[in-house]
Amino acid sequence: MKHLGKQSKQPTSPNIKILDKVKNNNVGSSYVIRLTQPEFTCLCPITGQPDFAHIVIDYIPNKWIVESKSLKLFFNSYRDSKSFHENTTMEIVESINKLLNPVWIRIGGYWYPRGGIPIDIFWQNKIPPKKAWVPDQEVTPYRGRG
Repeated sequence: MKHLGKQSKQPTSPNIKILDKVKNNNVGSSYVIRLTQPEFTCLCPITGQPDFAHIVIDYIPNKWIVESKSLKLFFNSYRDSKSFHENTTMEIVESINKLLNPVWIRIGGYWYPRGGIPIDIFWQNKIPPKKAWVPDQEVTPYRGRG
């Protein structure tokens, strides 16, 4: 473990090496883990203005699960990173997918509007196993004026 139980310096740029994994003691159970980051932020690569998102990742672990402190540091490492919504969302899920090689994984990147248009990005690696209960993401981060 690089971070758990240790003083960790905030990474300045995203890198899969930030992430740690721990052994899954329930291999074969087809249970779903949900990772949620409701205050994700990065920078627009054109304007340098902050972009905000609600990120939801669901996965069925295989041999490994992601260690949560390292995940928090990984998410926070994007704060000064310049990237389009689509690239950022896919980079996050590809990093976790590569680290864990889960049975199944999906991401919902719910980006708050800039210029009046919210951009939401969704991806999953395959259809989840039939015996797995996968809840809806049901995220509505932008409510507008009401």
